[in-house]
Amino acid sequence: MVEPVRSNEHYTYADRLTWPEDERWEIIDGVAYDMTPAPLVQHQEILGELHLQFGNFLRGKPCRVYLPPFDVRLPKPGETLMTTSTVVQPDLTVVCEREKMEERGCVGSPTLVVEILSPSTARKDLRVKFLKYEQVGVPEYWVVFSEEKILEVYTLGEDGHYGPPAVYVGGDQVPVGVLAGLVVDLGLVFGAEA
Repeated sequence: MVEPVRSNEHYTYADRLTWPEDERWEIIDGVAYDMTPAPLVQHQEILGELHLQFGNFLRGKPCRVYLPPFDVRLPKPGETLMTTSTVVQPDLTVVCEREKMEERGCVGSPTLVVEILSPSTARKDLRVKFLKYEQVGVPEYWVVFSEEKILEVYTLGEDGHYGPPAVYVGGDQVPVGVLAGLVVDLGLVFGAEA
């Protein structure tokens, strides 16, 4: 399980820029999380297929899809880009508002975020990041349970909270709410045996 590192410290994006480039870290509300070890092959295969389907659909459109390492900084009111205390690296990020893009990634809430769970990240993705994505207003949050071959899609309601998820399995066809016309084929995402 990914646990906070030195959680008694308060880290910012400026701190993270001083850490070794070959290490992947996330900072959520000032708490640093080490993102090693590298993801498993199954995780990478799922991510690759999702990226392919999103990328093919978005070709020639204003929205873009990004793979890690890709910083998503979520500054609180009063924080600057360098003093931002939350910087995450989702497994897949879709950004449709080009004004949120800068040289090192996205600043502000992306349009859609996908997290692929692993035993080491499940708790953080389902609790800590779920609440953070809801708080900053990510319109659509996908959680992939790779072992179970299940996808949960959370959509931000008018009340600013995620409602109960839409649940998809195996070979389901998943309409992407924030990208009209895109339907993701879970049969391809989870492999032929799904």
